Amino acid sequence: MAKGLGKGLSALLSNSEEEYDIKGIDAVTPEEASSTKELPITQIFPNVNQPRKVFDEVALNELANSIRLHGVISPIIVVKQDGGYMIIAGERRWRASKKAGLFTIPAIVRDYTPKQVKEISLIENLQREDLNPIETAVAIRQLMDDYKYTQEEVADRIGKSRPAVANTLRLLTLSSYVTSLVSSGKLSAGHARCLVVVDSEESQAQLADKCIKDSLSVRDFEKLVKNFLKPKEKKEEKKEQSLELIDLVQRLQRTFATKVSAIGNDNKGRIYIDYYTRDDLDRIVELLTKLEHKKD
Repeated sequence: MAKGLGKGLSALLSNSEEEYDIKGIDAVTPEEASSTKELPITQIFPNVNQPRKVFDEVALNELANSIRLHGVISPIIVVKQDGGYMIIAGERRWRASKKAGLFTIPAIVRDYTPKQVKEISLIENLQREDLNPIETAVAIRQLMDDYKYTQEEVADRIGKSRPAVANTLRLLTLSSYVTSLVSSGKLSAGHARCLVVVDSEESQAQLADKCIKDSLSVRDFEKLVKNFLKPKEKKEEKKEQSLELIDLVQRLQRTFATKVSAIGNDNKGRIYIDYYTRDDLDRIVELLTKLEHKKD
């Protein structure tokens, strides 16, 4: 198998009803090279299940300029479908060729079942890391839903760790506003994951906007979110105590021969008597006992 695709895909394909070779889906055998066809661009259409939805217009224009000068160097891969040809690999080249004004494009026509087409489209794109984080998350979720894969199995097939897969899937729990920021590249996946713990969509949006506005690092944004969820308790302003209460505290300190403090005011509060040794505690008990005997 070609370098970069990983053994996971091989394991997946070996369990298919019909095995098919995908030594890098764009890899063309000598036999296929000789059978490359020039297909009309108008007869070719993209795969609706293609997980990649966003194409950089600047990069497409650059590729289109290159195609005008040098042509399409590597053929796209298609399958026959609905009276035309559906793209399996090479949608970017096809889009750029249309921009370049080409009427035909070199293509390799392969025979794949609908199931194979879907698996190839999802896994190939995931392995190439061609997708933005949200597209990646959607593609992983689709693999899990359609083929009942566990996170561990998906991780094996696309050559990533299970924690990486789990973290990517967490992005799908965010609001549509935040996911749109991630898709457009305005907010990184790392920043977005900090918002998973925020329930309110409105709060997610406000925090995300502040992150972008202030150009916060992931660590700083994480702190901001934590402070938002658990705002620091404001220290109660220390109220002025009356002279009578201050005098009472001082008398108690002299009587018990230990530290005494009062929190509150003349109407409501608490008095604390500290002790630091067993002797301190015994002395306090002795004084209280004497007071009780006087009452009797």
